[in-house]
Amino acid sequence: MSDLTITHQSVHDYIAAKKRGDRTTTDRIIAEASARFATRTTDGSEMAELGEASMLVQFGEGE
Repeated sequence: MSDLTITHQSVHDYIAAKKRGDRTTTDRIIAEASARFATRTTDGSEMAELGEASMLVQFGEGE
């Protein structure tokens, strides 16, 4: 995970939720970030970080 630079709190929250296997929270974070991107209230960097985190973190791998 050291290659991932995290600048958004939502990504920190997503990673923590994914590590503990909390699908409800990860789904909510993705939906909220997607809505921000769709309405152009974010520049897309949050979605890029979330995408990278989704590939690097395994569900339920622990903290």
